[in-house]
Amino acid sequence: PPASQNNEQGSTLRDLLTTTAGKLRLGSTDAGIAFAPVYSTGTASGKSGRTMPNILDDIIASVVENKIPPNRAPKINVKSEIKDEPKDDKKSIQDDCSKRYSDIQYSWICDKHVLWLRDHKNSNNWKLFKECWKQGRPVLVSGMHKKMNFSLWKAESISLDFGNQQADILNCKDSIISNTNVKEFWDGFEDVSKRQKIKNGETALLKLKDWPSGEDFKAMMPARYEDLLKSLPLPEYCSPEGKLNLASHLPGFFVRPDLGPRLCSAYGVAATKDHDIGTTNLHIEVSDVVNILVYVGIAKGNGVLSKSGVLKKLEEEDLDDLLRKRLKDSSELPGALWHIYAGKDADKIREFLQKIAKEQGLEVLPEHDPIRDQSWYVNKKLRQRLFEEYGVKTCTVIQFLGDAIILPAGALHQV
Repeated sequence: PPASQNNEQGSTLRDLLTTTAGKLRLGSTDAGIAFAPVYSTGTASGKSGRTMPNILDDIIASVVENKIPPNRAPKINVKSEIKDEPKDDKKSIQDDCSKRYSDIQYSWICDKHVLWLRDHKNSNNWKLFKECWKQGRPVLVSGMHKKMNFSLWKAESISLDFGNQQADILNCKDSIISNTNVKEFWDGFEDVSKRQKIKNGETALLKLKDWPSGEDFKAMMPARYEDLLKSLPLPEYCSPEGKLNLASHLPGFFVRPDLGPRLCSAYGVAATKDHDIGTTNLHIEVSDVVNILVYVGIAKGNGVLSKSGVLKKLEEEDLDDLLRKRLKDSSELPGALWHIYAGKDADKIREFLQKIAKEQGLEVLPEHDPIRDQSWYVNKKLRQRLFEEYGVKTCTVIQFLGDAIILPAGALHQV
């Protein structure tokens, strides 16, 4: 039946399959399968007929035979038709890649956890990306700004075109959100003297909160929207029309995540006294994310660190040797500092943050989730404790102008 007639539509594939399997087990003639059936013809054991594809058969059979309740994830062993499945061992994966993808300029950074694709123009990048993506690892692609119309993304250009708009502005220090004129934010973007002051006279660290976003972005900034779309890395995966962009092709009855695009703009921490705060606290995205650094402003005014001071601060981080080398390259412009964690470490990090909250005398409610609440920026001291007490290592990445960072859904990160 059409999806609109199915009263038991699943919000996830697991829900959908378990709902369907339950009906099949009860002998219902109307299983309410939300996918259009795909059949293969042929003979099996001398009998002719039509059968559902093997993979879907295996999934439904596993759910039915094991009578797995809908609230528990089934452990299904589906035989893959894909050959040359990547091995778990990092070294063997890297050795294999070096032989198979010798035509691609790439490196491994962050203790071999992040793939860095150095030539954004290489049309074969997606092949190596696919191998890395199977492992759920982040990917960095550099040089995207070379494909873009740089003048569109300058702070003064955006302020000139949209300064009269109203938007939510977040004070990152105390998490206070106010609705104000966009021009005020952009006026202080590169001039510290024009920034708001907080109670003790300290310069405010402000962030334009996802302005604009989604359809608003496309309607408000059509030229910038088109410039962004034509400049996306790995278009097979990242473009809305990409053949491997699964989220863009989800059936209508699924609740789709907000696929953006959205513009994230924030002042640099370098102009504040407290360098233990971030413009984006630790959190998880529900969909895969590509984040491109399209512009880096150079702030001027009293109290701002010089370029050499900023570089010195960054060098204090636990950086990969290749990132340290990039820092010394005068043609590279660093703009953002990322700390990334694998999704498998989420429970350990959640437990650690609740422990720290209790140490600080904060009330921790049973239902409180410090990651979902986005209430923590894990500073250097806490990152060290997280490693020593829970064995969770931080992946530190510096994002330079034109870098695209691609994160798998479920990866924790702060900026």
